[in-house]
Amino acid sequence: MSAAAADQPKGNGLTGLAPAIISAALFAWFLTFTPAIGAGESLRYVIDWVPSLGISLSFLLDGLSLTFALLITGIGTLVFLYSNTYLAGHPQFNRFALFLFSFMLAMLGLVLSDNLIGLFVFWELTTITSYLLIGFGHETTKGRRSALQALFVTGAGALALLAGFILLGMSMGSFEMSEILARADDLKAHALYVPILILILAGTFTKSAQFPFHFWLPNAMAAPTPVSAFLHSATMVKAGVYLMARLHPGMSGTDIWMWTLTIFGAVTAVSASIFALRQTDLKQALAYTTLMALGTLTLFLGQESGYAMTAFATFLIVHSLYKAALFLVVGCIDHSTGTREAEVLGGLGRVMPFTAFAAALAAMSMAGFPPFLGFIGKELKYAGALGVASEPLFVVIAVLAANSLMFAVAGVVALRPFWNKPGGEMPVTPHEAPWQMWIGPVILAVLGAFFGLFPDVLQTSLVTPLVASLLGGAEDVKELKLWAGVNMPLILSIITVVAGTVLYLAHRPLRNGLIRADEATPSFDNGWDKFLEGFKAFAAWQTRLIQSGVLRSYMFATFATVLVGLGGTMILRDVGIANPDLTDVTWKNLALTLLIIGGAIVATLTSSRIAAMAALGVVGIAVAMIFIVFSAPDVAITQLLVETLVVVLVAVALLRLPTLDSDGRKWRPVDAILAAGVGAVVTLILLAVLATPLDRRLTSFFELASWPEAYGRNIVNVILVDFRALDTFGEIAVVVIAALSAYALLRTTTKGQGK
Repeated sequence: MSAAAADQPKGNGLTGLAPAIISAALFAWFLTFTPAIGAGESLRYVIDWVPSLGISLSFLLDGLSLTFALLITGIGTLVFLYSNTYLAGHPQFNRFALFLFSFMLAMLGLVLSDNLIGLFVFWELTTITSYLLIGFGHETTKGRRSALQALFVTGAGALALLAGFILLGMSMGSFEMSEILARADDLKAHALYVPILILILAGTFTKSAQFPFHFWLPNAMAAPTPVSAFLHSATMVKAGVYLMARLHPGMSGTDIWMWTLTIFGAVTAVSASIFALRQTDLKQALAYTTLMALGTLTLFLGQESGYAMTAFATFLIVHSLYKAALFLVVGCIDHSTGTREAEVLGGLGRVMPFTAFAAALAAMSMAGFPPFLGFIGKELKYAGALGVASEPLFVVIAVLAANSLMFAVAGVVALRPFWNKPGGEMPVTPHEAPWQMWIGPVILAVLGAFFGLFPDVLQTSLVTPLVASLLGGAEDVKELKLWAGVNMPLILSIITVVAGTVLYLAHRPLRNGLIRADEATPSFDNGWDKFLEGFKAFAAWQTRLIQSGVLRSYMFATFATVLVGLGGTMILRDVGIANPDLTDVTWKNLALTLLIIGGAIVATLTSSRIAAMAALGVVGIAVAMIFIVFSAPDVAITQLLVETLVVVLVAVALLRLPTLDSDGRKWRPVDAILAAGVGAVVTLILLAVLATPLDRRLTSFFELASWPEAYGRNIVNVILVDFRALDTFGEIAVVVIAALSAYALLRTTTKGQGK
C-alpha cells in the first residue's frame, strides 16, 4: 500500500453513513411519485395545527415541489457520502452531521409546505441551521463573521416576509397557498397587492442573495465544502427562487412583478459573473457563479412565456447538477493539494484522473457545450430572452454577457488546475481523492451528459410538470431538444462560445483590472462592517438613554407609552363613548369614589414613601369595597388580601429608603398629569366598551354550563376553580413564590440587623 493510500481517511462509521442512507431512502420514495406527477396529478396532505387561526401543516407535492425534493435528497445523499470521508476523524463530525441533516429536513419542509405560516417556520429553520453550518468553524473570526452576516441579512428579510405572509393571508381569507393561487385575479386586484409583493420580494431577495443583498453569499464559503455544495446547488439559496416560483401563478403578470424581477435578476447575473472572473480562489469563483444563476432564474421568473418558464425549469436542474459537482471537485482538489488557488494549481489531470473527468464534464455543461444538458438550457434561455414582450434586447444582452463570463469561469475552474502547468509549489503532494469523494461529482456530471443525450426522460418526469405548475397547464411547455435547427438561439450560443473563449484567454489581465477597479469602488462587504459598527453604537446610545437604572423612569416611560398608544388610537379611530347614566349613583358610591380620589392625591403629593404606600393601600381597599357593594365578595376578599400583603411587605422594605424627593419638592406635577391622563384614558375606554353591544356568547355558556358540568351555582367560583383551574393554579403559584421571596428577603434583613 502506498503512503498516500495509507493516509486516506476511512470515514466516520455508521454515524457518517446513516444520513446518506436516510437521504437515499427519501430520494427513492420521492422518485416513486414521478409517474403520478408526470401525468398531471398533485398530492396534498393536511394536518390541523392551529385550527382556530386557520393554520395547518399542509403539504403539496406537484411538479415544482417534487423537483426540489428530488434535488435536495439526491444531491444530499452524495454530499453526506462525501462528508463522511472529507471530515473523517473530525472531533465535531457528529455535530456537523446533525446540523446538515436538520438543514436538509428543513429545506424539504419548506418546498413541500402549502401553508404560509408552516412554510415560514421551515424558512426560519433553514436560516438557523445554515447559520450553524456556516459558523461550523467558529474558532475563526471569519467563520463567526460570515455566519452572523448570513443570519442578520436573511433574518431581516424574513421579518419582511412574515409581514407579507400575514397581509396575504388576511387579504385573501386563507393561508393555504393552493387556495390563494386559485384566486390570482382577486389577489392582483387587491389594494394590498403592492405592499404584499414588496414585503415578499424583500424576503426572497435576501434569501437568494439578489443585488444589493448579494454580498453575504460569497462569505458563506467559510462553511466546509460539503455545506457549500449543498447550500449553493439545491437548498438554502434557492429557497427564495422556489418561493417566487411558487407564487408566480398568483402574483405574476403585473408590471411591478415583471420589471422588479427582470431588472434585479439581470443586474445580479451580470455583476456576479464579473465578480467571478476576478477571483483566484476556486471556491469563491464558484460562489459568484451561483449568484449569476440565481439572478438568471429570477430574471426568467419575471416573465410569463412558455419558453421563459421552460428555460427556468431546465436551468434550475442543470445548475444544481453542475454546481454541486464542481463544488465537490474543488473540495477534492483542496483535500488532495492543500490549496484552492487557481494561480498555484496545475498538472493535476494525471494524478487525479477521476476528479479531472468529473470537472471536465461538469464544466462543459456549465459552459453550454453540446451534447450536455447545459447546452439545451442555454438554448432555452436565449429563446426565453428573445420571447420577452417588453424589453427583449435588454434581457438578451444580460443573458449573453452572463453566459460568456460563465464560459470563461468554467475554463478557470476546470481547465487550469488539471491541464495547465503549476504556478507554484502546492502544500501537499497531489494525489487522487478517495472514491467516496469523487464518486459524487462523477455521478452528477454524467447525469448532465445523460439528460443532454436523452432529454425526453427529464422532459416527461420533471420539466413538463414543473412548468405546468407555474403556468397552470402543460399547453405552453416547450420541448427539450438537443438540436433545434439553425436559429437565433444557436447563433447566440456560438457568440457565447467565441466571447467566452476570448475572455478566458484574457482572464489574467482582466482579473488584474477588475481587482484594481474593485479597490477603487465602495464595497458592500465593507459597508456591512460599517453598518454593524453603527448599529452597535446606536444600541449602546439607546441603552444609555433607556436603561438608566432608575425604576421611576422605567415606570414613567411605560405609562406614557400606554397613554399615547391608547389615547392616540382612540382619536385616530374616532371611538364612540357612551354617556354615563348617573341616576343610580348612591351616597355609598360617592363616598368610595372620594376615598379613592383622596388616596390618589395623597400618593401624588407626599414625599414619604410610607405615606404613599399607605395611600395606595387606601385606594385598593376602597376598590375592594366597591366589589362588595356590587355583590362580588370573592373578588373583594382577594383584593383585600393582596392589598394588605403588599402594603405590609413593601412598607417594611421601604423603611430604610430615603424620601421620594431629595430636593425637598412636595409634589410632582408631571407625574400627576401622567396619572390623570392614564386614568382619563382608561375611563374613556370603559365608557366606549359600554357603548358597544355586549357579546354574551361566553356569558351564556358559563350560565348554562356552571351547574350541569361543574356542579356550582357561583359562576365566578366555577370559572376560577373548574373551567380555568390551571390559570388559577398559576396565579396561586405566583403569589406563593412572591410571598416566599419577600419572607426570605425580610428574614435576611432581620439577621443582618441582629448582627
